[in-house]
Amino acid sequence: MCQHRPECPSADSPDREAAAVLATHPEQGWSLLCNGVLLFEDTGELLPDGKVISPRRVYAPAA
Repeated sequence: MCQHRPECPSADSPDREAAAVLATHPEQGWSLLCNGVLLFEDTGELLPDGKVISPRRVYAPAA
């Protein structure tokens, strides 16, 4: 799938977020990476096989 050299990390590798961005829609809060991963602004991910990776960003409750 990836045409970059060196090749981007695969969707199932731990460093998948290091893949090149193919499309970005900041107004909608997501980017499509070269490896097929949808990366959301809240750090959540949707993998090409449909697996959901929960966001890692922790929000503090408003005081």
